[in-house]
Amino acid sequence: MMIVDAQVHVWGADAPDRPWPKSGNPKPHRDTPWSAAELVARMDEAGVDAAVIVPPGWEGERNDLALAAVRDHPARFAVMGRFDPLRHDPSEAFARWRDQPGMLGVRFTFHSARGSALLVEPAMAAVWAAAERYAIPLMIRALPPMLPTVSELALRHPGLRLTLDHLAIPNGTTDTAAFAHLPALLALARHPNVALKATCMPAYTTDPFPHDALHAPLRALIEAFGPQRVFWGSDLSRLPGSYRDSVLQWTRHMPWLDRASLESIMGGALLRWLGWPRQASGS
Repeated sequence: MMIVDAQVHVWGADAPDRPWPKSGNPKPHRDTPWSAAELVARMDEAGVDAAVIVPPGWEGERNDLALAAVRDHPARFAVMGRFDPLRHDPSEAFARWRDQPGMLGVRFTFHSARGSALLVEPAMAAVWAAAERYAIPLMIRALPPMLPTVSELALRHPGLRLTLDHLAIPNGTTDTAAFAHLPALLALARHPNVALKATCMPAYTTDPFPHDALHAPLRALIEAFGPQRVFWGSDLSRLPGSYRDSVLQWTRHMPWLDRASLESIMGGALLRWLGWPRQASGS
């Protein structure tokens, strides 16, 4: 089974020659940088074949280290890059976005105060239209109150592929509170252009490994969206527990998932959804 992680980060140090923005950004998951070489070593230990790098918000609108990781490890990584819609023209940028080796799409974060304002910023209308026109898939970090807006976007732009990060679970919530928005999330399944990233799931439960308490909401979501629109991922740099266990949680401890569904959720569906030709090329 090919295992593809739907979200990992790499980042460098906050240094004079490559400074981080000083305001409005989240804090890093740890103080020291996380390199592509370190990530590859961790993937090898966990049995993960490939991963999608999502450049972290604390570095600002940078994609350089993610694209460098693709250059150094072309069989292991692809990128969902950052894009500033308030500074750049999406029609111009998206027309050649995927000409960048390894670049598959764009990821937006709307879960901060600044991000929630961006979601309804008039300039985003051009982003949705350009992404649909040029077939640029989007990953979005949204919160439960934003799900009606996501539904409207999916309906208005049927050719736009939207993936909701971390099942739209608010950071810091666990167990019942983490899935309080489950009915609204399930309602999005009616839009065939909306998918889910079941990423960093151990962070959202107090139930120890293998986290059986997550089975009920995850099973409901997989039944609603189908295994073709649910993607496993670790968000490794903030993952509680081991990387290997985050794989085994799915591959060995969810007996209600058949082999075909597992192969889809653990990587195959993500490759197809993002148009990552890794599987077809055999790399």
